[in-house]
Amino acid sequence: MIPARHRPQAPRALAWIAALAALPAQAALPTVHTPVAEAAPAVGASGMLQAGVGMLVVIGLIFACAWLARRFGLQRFGGGQLVKVLSSSMVGQRERVVVVEVGATWLVLGVTASQINTLHTLPAQALPNALAAGDAPARTPIDLFAQKLRESLGGKQRPAA
Repeated sequence: MIPARHRPQAPRALAWIAALAALPAQAALPTVHTPVAEAAPAVGASGMLQAGVGMLVVIGLIFACAWLARRFGLQRFGGGQLVKVLSSSMVGQRERVVVVEVGATWLVLGVTASQINTLHTLPAQALPNALAAGDAPARTPIDLFAQKLRESLGGKQRPAA
């Protein structure tokens, strides 16, 4: 047997020659330019901060609207209700006195966060149609907005209560 260092190198040499001969052939082939899509711009810290602040503002507005609705007692507009709230007055942080008309009876109710108590019962009385200018109750912004909305929609005006 012939030692490995004395073997002929012909097969290995032929492989090298074939590889070198193929290089000019590959270089001569026409190539098609493939468009490279631009990489998406990296989102920096300022973009993330802007998105976060925007999200906090929107969530804050949602909570503010919910608080206003609870604070001012968002009421449904419409006539013909069986139960009508005639008047309401705050007497504490979470306590109020409410006058409610049910049928031909007025109920004076004490309303707290956990319960409602009947304070007094009265027969229904006629509300004065025209109050003197000095006796007119203060109107809330919600009442003023509701009146303007009804006027713009062409609906009837309710007398100020």
